[in-house]
Amino acid sequence: MVMSFFGRGPTGLDHIVTRSTAMLGDARHSFDLATLALLTDTDAASIDRDVRETDRRINQAEQELRSELVVHVSVHGSADIGTVLGLILLLKKIERVGDQAKNILDLAESDVGLAHAPDTDRMLAERGIISTMFGEAADLVSEPDESSLDDFRERCSTLIASHQTRIEEYLHSDLPGREVVPRAIYYRYLKRIVANLLGIVATAAEPLPTIDYLDDGTVDTDD
Repeated sequence: MVMSFFGRGPTGLDHIVTRSTAMLGDARHSFDLATLALLTDTDAASIDRDVRETDRRINQAEQELRSELVVHVSVHGSADIGTVLGLILLLKKIERVGDQAKNILDLAESDVGLAHAPDTDRMLAERGIISTMFGEAADLVSEPDESSLDDFRERCSTLIASHQTRIEEYLHSDLPGREVVPRAIYYRYLKRIVANLLGIVATAAEPLPTIDYLDDGTVDTDD
C-alpha cells in the first residue's frame, strides 16, 4: 500500500511537505519560462532575472527546510529518521530540477534558439506534457495514490526512454553540429528533469532503499 509523509503519524513535518510543493511550483515556473526562451521568440534576457531569482528562492527554501529537519532530529531523536531522510532527498531533487531549468535558460542565452525549426512544434508539445507533470508530481507528493503513482511512473519511464533515443539519434546524426548539439543537450536536461520528478514522487511513497531504482532495484533512474 502506498504511504505518504502525511500517513506516517504526527511527526510535525507536514508544513515541510507543503513548502516542498510550493518549491515544485517555483521550479515549474522556471521551466516554463526557460523553455519558452529556447523554443519561441521570447527574449531570454527579459526572463533571465525572474528565472535566476526563482532559482535562488528554491535554493534558500531547501537550506531553510534542511536546517529545520536537522533540528527536528536533534529534538525528537531517531523516531522520524526515515521520514527526515526522505524529505531531505526530496528537497534535493526539487533543487536539481530548478538547476536544470536554469541550464535550459543558459542554453537559450547561448544564441542557439530553436524557434521556427521543423521540430519546434514537437518540442513545444513535449514541453507542455512535462510542465503538466510538475503539477501532478506536487499532487502526488501531498497525497500519494497507488493507481495514479503507477501511471505517473509508467509515463515518466516512457519519456525518459524517448529522450535517450533522441539523444542517441543526435549523436549519430549527419546534420551540422550547430543543429544537433543544442538538441542533444536540451534532451539531456529534459531527461534529468523527468527522472527527478519521478524520484520526487517516489520519495513520498516508497522505502528509502529503492528510491531512484525500478524493478526491485535493478534499474537505476538517477544516472
